[in-house]
Amino acid sequence: MSEKQKKATAYWKENVRYLFILLAIWFAVSFGASILFKEALDTIKIGGFKLGFWFAQQGSIYIFVILIFVYVRLMNKLDKKYGYND
Repeated sequence: MSEKQKKATAYWKENVRYLFILLAIWFAVSFGASILFKEALDTIKIGGFKLGFWFAQQGSIYIFVILIFVYVRLMNKLDKKYGYND
């Protein structure tokens, strides 16, 4: 395997690792906060709405958008690390 292929393989392994970590965070927030921990979160209110309901309706979407920005930042660093930042 050439040096270029090794670099590309390492790049994609790291990229996939980032994807799995960020998707796991999103799953934990969207599934955990809006379903598993709903009862505990419903004791807190934001703007008159129970926090469990808020996470089910809005929170997981906000977290997803934040994770998109985190992914962009991570990929910019990864691109620089492997020399793909043309």
